[in-house]
Amino acid sequence: MAAPPTPTVPSVRADRVGWRLRRAAATRPLGTVSAVLGSYELRPIGTVRSGLRDAGDAPPQGDEGGPEAWLDLDARVADGLDGVAVGDALVLLTWLHLADRDTLRVHPRGDEAKPLTGVFATRSPHRPNPVGLHPVVVLAREAHRLRVAPLEAVDGTPILDLKPVLTSDLWDRDGGEGGHAAR
Repeated sequence: MAAPPTPTVPSVRADRVGWRLRRAAATRPLGTVSAVLGSYELRPIGTVRSGLRDAGDAPPQGDEGGPEAWLDLDARVADGLDGVAVGDALVLLTWLHLADRDTLRVHPRGDEAKPLTGVFATRSPHRPNPVGLHPVVVLAREAHRLRVAPLEAVDGTPILDLKPVLTSDLWDRDGGEGGHAAR
């Protein structure tokens, strides 16, 4: 007769990871944004400071009238700005904290004349993991703050990361006329 199955290491580990994550979440200060997937955690490195106070006032994309804004980075990541200069083109990654994470289909650009489309085929902020991608240019730098434009993110939006735009980035390869450029 076969012995009863024993728990596998992954199930025990998953339970331990789940316990650690629940404990960590309970000890985080209110207002801290973090996203947990398994044992991965996203921690904001700063906050957008903008004149845009309401998502309804923000243009759909930065290049459609997005204003200048300040990126206030935490002092703990200030050394990461070494090499970033005025005039640099960056991709800003944000957590779109006001988004509806249960939305899976939208009318592209809010136009109800267009058929419902899956969020992964659109640039809608409403999606299961609302990560914002914002191409910006550095206008000024003060210690661990960057003045950038154009930016459609509202005041208080958590900053996840900054990356330099490389000439080999996909949107440069076809002159900005990517397959989903109109969405």
